[in-house]
Amino acid sequence: MTQDSPQADAAPAGFRKARRRELLAFLVLAFGIWPVVAVGVVGGYGFIVWMYQIVYGPPGPPGG
Repeated sequence: MTQDSPQADAAPAGFRKARRRELLAFLVLAFGIWPVVAVGVVGGYGFIVWMYQIVYGPPGPPGG
């Protein structure tokens, strides 16, 4: 007969914890941080274009 050592079950439990942490990190990134970053980048670009047009006028031929 073989004896069950406490370390035999430690590896799968550690693997499950690591996998759960990795899944949680993915979900936080995919549905929390990256959408906020995307909105910030698009909004920042829009703000830059808006400020540029305030200083230099809208695009197109000059009115005359």
